[in-house]
Amino acid sequence: MGFSGEYFNSIDAKGRLSIPARLRSLLQDEFGDDQLVVTRAREALVAYPVSRWSEICAAVDAMPNGPQRDLIYRNRISPAIEAGFDSQGRIALTPSLRQIAGFEKDVVIVGVGEKIELWSHTRFIAQMQASEEQLAGLSSELGALGF
Repeated sequence: MGFSGEYFNSIDAKGRLSIPARLRSLLQDEFGDDQLVVTRAREALVAYPVSRWSEICAAVDAMPNGPQRDLIYRNRISPAIEAGFDSQGRIALTPSLRQIAGFEKDVVIVGVGEKIELWSHTRFIAQMQASEEQLAGLSSELGALGF
């Protein structure tokens, strides 16, 4: 099944973010991992189980040398950090990742299959509004899926 759900949380002054117990449990049960790898995405951060991150890195490593591979390394692989959980279920995010994501205080944690997205509350609301507008044009496709 993978990760799912939306959770609203706050990041503390030290850059620590509590990951909901349900997602931590799934991380252990479905992926056998006890930490996440966090990196940048388009407008948010994305956290992968270590096992899934290893697969992603292997796929990038298999690409031919060149500017596309360098771009992916520079923008997605290089900023990645391994984030273990403290005793309160929090991960520590670097200042650079927090800045990239536009984190202030309020963060939205979204389970999306094999990854977890970490959004600033402001960007998440804007993204959801834009998504709803796009989905409005897909009413027949959504109806066929049962939505």
